[in-house]
Amino acid sequence: MEKPSRGSAILSLFLTFMKIGAFTIGGGYAMVPLIEKECVERHTWVTDEEILDMLAIAESTPGVMAVNSATFIGYKVAGFWGSLWATVGVVLPSYLIITVISYFFDLFRQNVWVSYAFEGMRVAIVVLILNAVFSLAKNIKWGKFYGAVTAIVLALSLFTEIDIVVLLLVSAVAGVTRQVLIRRQGGGNPS
Repeated sequence: MEKPSRGSAILSLFLTFMKIGAFTIGGGYAMVPLIEKECVERHTWVTDEEILDMLAIAESTPGVMAVNSATFIGYKVAGFWGSLWATVGVVLPSYLIITVISYFFDLFRQNVWVSYAFEGMRVAIVVLILNAVFSLAKNIKWGKFYGAVTAIVLALSLFTEIDIVVLLLVSAVAGVTRQVLIRRQGGGNPS
């Protein structure tokens, strides 16, 4: 199969991320299933493991997860121009929609049907996020360590006011510490 030209790859990135930006309501985590479907399954630009890495990086760096994800995948596929146009693609629908809504904000705010629609979409967003969680969790090599880190981070995020960035950093330090200890004991490079 012939490799697509750089120009067609950039156009494909732009259109794909514009679709993701246009059809994702509910923020970053709600778009994970669509990113996975489009970028892993349909275009095979990244793997599920790379999606997990991308989410970890996108969550621990400044900026919106959608923009960080588009930039990461765009760069991997087509370098600087791929990252630029994937980022523009994911931002453009929101920009256009917010611009239109700002002109008609009072009408939207007072419309009972718009309110009902958003109530229904909130439930669907929770389902999409859970779907992404279960789909991505299949790619983790579960064991006692990962189960313990998951349980501790989940409990701390649910029952304390500790910032998620702190939890991500502590989890990263735990993972690095575990690998250093295993290597010192002669365990090689385990998962």
